[in-house]
Parts: sequence; C-alpha cells; structure tokens
Amino acid sequence: MLNLVLFGPPGAGKGTQSAKLIEKYGLHHISTGDMFRGHIKNQTPLGQEVSQIIADGNLVPDSITIAMLEEELKSNPDAKGFIFDGFPRTVAQAEALDKFLEDNNQSITGVIALDVDEQELTQRIAKRQEISGRADDAADKLKKRIEEYFGKTIHVLPYYEAQGKLSKVNGIGEIEGIFGDLSQVIDNYSK
Repeated sequence: MLNLVLFGPPGAGKGTQSAKLIEKYGLHHISTGDMFRGHIKNQTPLGQEVSQIIADGNLVPDSITIAMLEEELKSNPDAKGFIFDGFPRTVAQAEALDKFLEDNNQSITGVIALDVDEQELTQRIAKRQEISGRADDAADKLKKRIEEYFGKTIHVLPYYEAQGKLSKVNGIGEIEGIFGDLSQVIDNYSK
C-alpha cells in the first residue's frame, strides 16, 4: 500500500498536486482541512467545535484531528493507499499516525515536502482568496497560518527524515513540472 504525506506551508500547492497524484496512483485523499470544512458546512457537532478554532487561524487539537483521521482511514478499507494533505502537523500527530498504521500492518511510504518561499506563498494565497473567498485565506489569518507552519509544523520534517522517508521537491514553477518531479519521487518508492 502506498501511503504518502504531502507536506508544505499553506499555498504550497498540496491540494493541486494531490488531485493529480490521486488520479495517477489511485490513492484516497485525506485532507484534514477539507474534512474540517465539510464538518463546518454540515454543522456537525465537530464542525461547530472546530469552526472558531480554524477561523482564528489556530490548529485544531491533536485529539480531535487524530480521531477524525482514524475514522476516515477505517471507512476506506479497500483503498490502494492514502495521500495525507495537511496532516500530520505536529510530531505527536506523526507518532499517532505511525502507531495507527502500524496497528493496521501499514506504514508511511514517504513524505514529500513542497519547498515554496514566503513571498510566493503570499501571492498564491492572495490569488486563491480572490477566487474562493475562503475565510482562512484572509491576510491576517494567512500570516498566522504561515507563522504556525514555519514555527511549529515544519518540525515534523526531522521526524520523518530520521526514518529515511523525507524527500523535498521545489514547489515553485509550472504545475506539470512540479507534478513530474513528485511522480519521479513516488516512482522511486517502488524500486
């Protein structure tokens, strides 16, 4: 089973590239952001609980995120593999994901970090905000999310690097070129 973590700051292109990778490799996409937005839109109890947390640009507590993620994994037993987009964001989440997968005779195949500088991120998210109107793309919240990534989330990378599972791909350039680079990394996992 191919289990990938696509890693990068807000606006790095994780969602765009995930869609292309899902189509090519037949993976099930797990985006914690999409799951949270779905719960918020459907006004589920979980959605009501996390709505303000996300609107403020903060991370949802690990316990809620992990429980929701495990539920999603269990509900897709026939998947060829998973692509995790926006998760894990903390070492505790990475450890919990490893433990859950291990308990189910699986593991993370690889972690691919999309490298994009802050100036490019700001431009991309400003453009995305114009198109989508997503509340979490507002300038003040964006700054907080980027600071959260570079201050906290990026510390997950050494965890996977120590396991020999980390690859980095330049996330600036044409979408197809970045996709080609990602595909090359993924194809090397099966060699």
